[in-house]
Amino acid sequence: GREVHLEIFSEKENVNKLEYAMESLKDSMKWDEDKFGLAYDLDIYNIVAVNDFNMGAMENKGLNVFNTAYVLADPTSATDGDFQRVQGVIGHEYFHNWTGNRVTCKDWFQLTLKEGLTVFRDQEFSGDMGSNAVKRIEDVRGLRGRQFNEDAGPMSHPIRPDSYISMDNFYTATVYSKGAEVIRMYQTLLSPAGFRKGMDLYFERHDGSAVTCDDFRAAMADANGVDLDQFALWYSTNGTPTVTYSTEFDDQAAIFKLTLNQSSNSPTPMHIPVSVGLLDKETGEEVVPTVVLQLKEETQTFDFPDLKGDVVPSILRDFSSPIKLVPASGEEDESALAFLAARDTDGFNKWEAGQKLFTSLIFQNMKGAPSEQTLDYVMEAFGRTLLDKDAPDFSIQAYALTLPTESTLAEEVEIVDPVAIRDARGAAKKAIARKFQAELKAKYDELTTAMAKDEEFSVDATSIGRRQLRNVVLDYLCGIKETPEEQKAAAELATSHFEKATGMTDKMAALGSLASMDGEGAAARDAALAKFYEDAKGDALVLNKWFTVQALANLPDVLDRVKALTKHPDFSLKNPNRCRSLVSAFTMNAAPFHDASGAGYEFLGSILAELDQLNPQISSRISSSLIQWRRYDEARGALMKAQLEKLVSMKPISDDLFEVVSRGLK
Repeated sequence: GREVHLEIFSEKENVNKLEYAMESLKDSMKWDEDKFGLAYDLDIYNIVAVNDFNMGAMENKGLNVFNTAYVLADPTSATDGDFQRVQGVIGHEYFHNWTGNRVTCKDWFQLTLKEGLTVFRDQEFSGDMGSNAVKRIEDVRGLRGRQFNEDAGPMSHPIRPDSYISMDNFYTATVYSKGAEVIRMYQTLLSPAGFRKGMDLYFERHDGSAVTCDDFRAAMADANGVDLDQFALWYSTNGTPTVTYSTEFDDQAAIFKLTLNQSSNSPTPMHIPVSVGLLDKETGEEVVPTVVLQLKEETQTFDFPDLKGDVVPSILRDFSSPIKLVPASGEEDESALAFLAARDTDGFNKWEAGQKLFTSLIFQNMKGAPSEQTLDYVMEAFGRTLLDKDAPDFSIQAYALTLPTESTLAEEVEIVDPVAIRDARGAAKKAIARKFQAELKAKYDELTTAMAKDEEFSVDATSIGRRQLRNVVLDYLCGIKETPEEQKAAAELATSHFEKATGMTDKMAALGSLASMDGEGAAARDAALAKFYEDAKGDALVLNKWFTVQALANLPDVLDRVKALTKHPDFSLKNPNRCRSLVSAFTMNAAPFHDASGAGYEFLGSILAELDQLNPQISSRISSSLIQWRRYDEARGALMKAQLEKLVSMKPISDDLFEVVSRGLK
């Protein structure tokens, strides 16, 4: 490397919130040199933070332009998630110096060449700075919540799209997040060392050039002496592939057989890496460490010989490809899931097994009462995780205790009923909280005592994980609020958490619980919101949190509250961050947004009509909340479609909004 002069610019009052961004920039530069041998090539590197910016950031050579949300951070104004996003986005834009600037795209259709690759690089960087296992869980949660949904709707497109009206509409979860998964599959297939060889050849061949996705694939293939022609289908195929599996154990021959079958929108079979490990059914010992199976035909059977007894397979370890994995029978083996949730040696699949158990319980709630066996499996897994004194990572423990999100659950059904999903998920959460109320309170007190001994605030992985675990426990405890006495107790606990918070992470966790309190908790809710607002005055990013927490509240009158907030003197559609903090947040509050009356859709339609005259990029992005109308019941679908028809006939209408809305109506 060389000596580089680093500068970050912001408005004067925010200068004291730039230190973490500067440290993240230094970490990024060192990591890229160590990991990929890539050093910075200029003598100066500048970042400027601006409050009114549509995107997260832009990698202009030598002078990155950043949204303040991804630069400013201190414990009083930023959550742990904010700190992590600052680190990740600072890294992302720096990594673009090589993957985006020095080697750039031949045309806009190749956007994933730089964005998918650079997202993968920032994911690897963030994992190395904290916990790779935790980062993988977080990335897959995000992929399933956003990109899988995009793949299932009218805006579905391959990571390399073949047409567009407005290029602004292709800065998508598919191009970025699924694009990163495609890059990750190269590393899975070729090994980290093989991937590095491919990267080295890519830069050797193309430094200073504008190239295509095919050039990147060729570098990976040539550097490793492998044929990746079939892998090219990932660039041209839209939608999420499905892989079904069935198993057979031949006791006589001591052979375990795993049969995989793929289906996708590709006219021919895709090249899908499926990482698998086998655990002894009796002892839980890993008898076959992770191997990468290459599924290249429609159906393939893989044999695992010389086994001493029957095994439980751990399939799609580390989420080795962006697919949906389902048993060929259509029914999950809950006993196998319980086994994997307890014993899997792969951190991701251990978490995944628990999530599938939770999902089974929630969907049984939607149909009526859950089976006793399912309840037993869920309660056993939850209790074991909660009481585990030797958990390797607080964050993994926290994620293992957290129920699947409503958006993740919605991806599992053909016709989405947001109210039924919320009710069923809420019932599961309450049942767990009531069964483990004493243990949850003991864990909360234990973590509170341990945190009180900390001499100073830290954003290291252990501190972040401990706060996350304590806040998950708080969320369960505050969910017990059926009776007036319980409402009062929940409000008192959340208020205490709020008042004693040493940073924004704990304050927002408490406020999130309080914002959804009614009855005996209403006064505490209003007091906390008022106090938070008073403390936030003058800090735009903290005020955004105040708007968001109210938009996401689980209250019967939340739409009325959101409408009132659009009239608030601190709200403006002209500021992209403020607009997202309220309007986008409300569209993610599925039950009230999709209220059967259609009032949520009508509200959004009127906002979009006004917003499109001010900021077409933001209006088109938010309008995507309406285009999935075919996935809802006939009545809701008709109401959503009516808003789209109203918008598409609007005069004038931007190209950005027209493209999304018109595709939604096709």
